[in-house]
This record gives sequence, structure tokens and C-alpha cells, in this order.
Amino acid sequence: MSVSVKVNGVSKSFTTGKVEVKALQNISFEVSKGEVFGLIGPDGAGKTTLFRILTTLMIANKGEASVDGFDVVKQYKKIRNRVGYMPGRFSLYQDLTVEENLSFFATLFNTSLEKNYDLVKSIYQQIEPFKKRRAGALSGGMKQKLALSCALIHRPSVLFLDEPTTGVDAVSRKEFWELLRQLQTHGITIIVSTPYMDEASLCDRVALMQQGKIMEINSPKGITENFKKPLWAMRSSAMYQLMLELRALNEVETCYPFGQYHHVVFKGNPVSEDDVRRMIGNISQREIEVRRIPATIEDCFMELMHQ
Repeated sequence: MSVSVKVNGVSKSFTTGKVEVKALQNISFEVSKGEVFGLIGPDGAGKTTLFRILTTLMIANKGEASVDGFDVVKQYKKIRNRVGYMPGRFSLYQDLTVEENLSFFATLFNTSLEKNYDLVKSIYQQIEPFKKRRAGALSGGMKQKLALSCALIHRPSVLFLDEPTTGVDAVSRKEFWELLRQLQTHGITIIVSTPYMDEASLCDRVALMQQGKIMEINSPKGITENFKKPLWAMRSSAMYQLMLELRALNEVETCYPFGQYHHVVFKGNPVSEDDVRRMIGNISQREIEVRRIPATIEDCFMELMHQ
């Protein structure tokens, strides 16, 4: 399979006053044509900076990158005609209608909605009833779909989506990812960033990022399979006190709150519930639910952070 995006040793830093912030540190990876590749990490991990470099809006301090074989610095004009970019913040013209925004972006690329209708049909049909409504008056989910339609209007070969589901409801998030899978059937390479760990499982491969570094690149299944230690879910009627007492035990390696439970890794890797209960026998609480669970992407992320 041919390489669509290639990043080799890219670093980027910013200076604020006398403080240097290393936004990206020696980033390297490749994305195959037609792949859905996820950049997973919290705010400040460097995802947006990387997107801006790959879409030719920013120049790296060090390293090389290419999109569809074109260098992001030397051949930036060719790249701008080949990529679609949906930034994290809604950046369309809010005083223009849905129809006017689409027409404007189509004109920029010397094309039309009709010419590429087969590509955006499944998305546009959902916003077409509101085509006379100003973009600023749309709901979060509708704004998201309009922005995606504008990013696709010129039929890009590579689509960059920077945290596209941030701030929208769960139903809209689900619909959006279904739309991405439909776009993949057109052979479009999709690179999407998100702070939501659950969205990692929807990608073909993901890169886990933190503080400008890539900690691991693998398929979602490959990442979770690399979590070799037994993982335990624990809860009681006093969760905060339970967390404090577990973290105070020498036998506990890590303990983090996950929803209604604490996810706990013990030193010595106990394999049975009885082993765990013996290890926590000295804490004050007695009514504690304990069960072994498979690791999630978020558990793997926290484990990599701990290392």
C-alpha cells in the first residue's frame, strides 16, 4: 500500500518571553493511502501544531514531511490543492448561509457542489433542509457537518480533521464517525485528532501523543494487547477514600479513577480476586467490589504516561 503522509524527525518549538515550549519533539510516522489514522492525546499534546505543519500553515524547526509525495515546504501549493482541513474551531463565515458557504469554498477551488455531489451527498442531505440558514445559527452537530462538506468540496485526497467531535453530543459524534467510514470507501486518507480515547477504537491505527512526543503507534487492538499486567476494577461506597488508601499501599503500582470504578495495577501482578483482597487487607474499607477487566486505550495511555 502506498504512503500518503510521511513525517520524519519533525520538531517544533515556540518561545514565549524567555520560555521555550517544545510543541513537537522528533515526530516520525507514515500513513498509508486510504487509512483512517488517529492522533490521540490531551490538549497540549501537539496535535494541532502537527496538523498545521502538514497542511502547510506552519514550518517545522527540524525534520521533513510530505503529503502525497509533495514536500510541505518546497511544494506547498500542490499540497493545498490536494488536502482538506477542518480546524478545531468552527472557522466558516457565520453570517453566510449554508448554501453560500459551500458555494464560496467551491469557487475557491474552481469547482461546484454539483461536480462532487457523490462525495458529499450523505453529509449534505442532512444539512440541506437548513441551506438558507446562516451558519452561525446552526447547532453544533450541523456546524460540524457543514465544515466537513466545505473541507470535501474539492475532493481532496487527504483529509485532516482536528478534534472534529469536540463539543458535540454523543449522537452527533457517532454519526460523524459513520460519515468518515463512508468517505474511506472513496479512497480518501483521513487523519483525525481527538482527546477522546474511546474514538481511538474507530481508527485503523492510532498514535498516542503526550507533550509533543509519540508514545506508541499501533492498531487499537495491538495497543491494548501490549498491556501485559493484570488490571483490576474496584469500587466502594467511599470512592475518594478508597483511592487515597489504595495509592498509599506499597503493593499498588497505579490507581486511577475511571467512571464509577478505580482501575488498579498491583506490583507482583496478582491473578485472582483472593490475591487482591489479601493485598488490600490493611485498608479500612471492607465492602469493596473487585473484578479483573481487560485494558482500554485509556488504560494503555495512562500506563505509558507512568513509564
